[in-house]
Amino acid sequence: MPSAVQDLLEILDLEPLEVNLFRGRSPQSRWQRVFGGQVIGQALVAACRTVEGVHERPPHSLHSYFLLPGDPKVPIVYSVDRIRDGRSFTTRRVVAIQHGHAIFVMSVSFQIVEPGLSHQFEMPDVAGPEELPRESEFRKHIMPRMPAPVRGYFERERPLELRPVEIDRYLGRKNPEGRFHLWIRTTRPLPDDPAIHECVLAYASDMALLDAAMIPHGRTLFEESIMGASLDHAMWFHRPFRADEWLLYAQDSPSSGGARGLARGLVFARDGTLIASVVQEGLVRERRE
Repeated sequence: MPSAVQDLLEILDLEPLEVNLFRGRSPQSRWQRVFGGQVIGQALVAACRTVEGVHERPPHSLHSYFLLPGDPKVPIVYSVDRIRDGRSFTTRRVVAIQHGHAIFVMSVSFQIVEPGLSHQFEMPDVAGPEELPRESEFRKHIMPRMPAPVRGYFERERPLELRPVEIDRYLGRKNPEGRFHLWIRTTRPLPDDPAIHECVLAYASDMALLDAAMIPHGRTLFEESIMGASLDHAMWFHRPFRADEWLLYAQDSPSSGGARGLARGLVFARDGTLIASVVQEGLVRERRE
């Protein structure tokens, strides 16, 4: 039986249709709209496929907007515009299309590998993944409070293993510092291709991030009375990493208002190396009866 990681790799392995044109599929689950991380990951794959020597010129940043909800029942077509091919930098613009309309746009910048001055924030001092409840325990305590679609997601095999540090926040405990830490890795090893690890992390970066905007209010997007949706997503890759090894996703929310929440995250390797930064704004709205 294929693993969930293999399914993820197949989802990210886009079908080439024509020059600069690719087609991606969605897993046939019960979700009513396409997971945002899937579109981010697939769009990044499409951009990488148009860059010659992408291993020597990897992506260093992406900026994207979610325009319409994705329909999981039909394929997504990704059209890549080769904006610029320079000596040091390469720029691509990707448009995801369904039913004749753009549902998502992304700009991606690639840079040739070169040395330079280096510094980084220190990794937060939190419990390691081995000290935290395994996902089976997480499901046991949290699943009864989740909406049916989320319960279904946690009940089936998934490509990513998640170990929240502040697990009590899902049980109603407020976090006065407004910070959330999540250990994450794929459940099985990935190929050695660095581009695959970058695209998998792009996929994973949309998971749980917007929920950080609920922490100062003692709430969570798992509540049926809350509606949340990603509006935009930006990501910067700082240093090489492997997505099949434990990564710490440290999240917080500087601001919320006007039915929008801003969340940001720093991603650290197990040895404390800062490998990526993420910022996302999303719709956070109380459902009207």
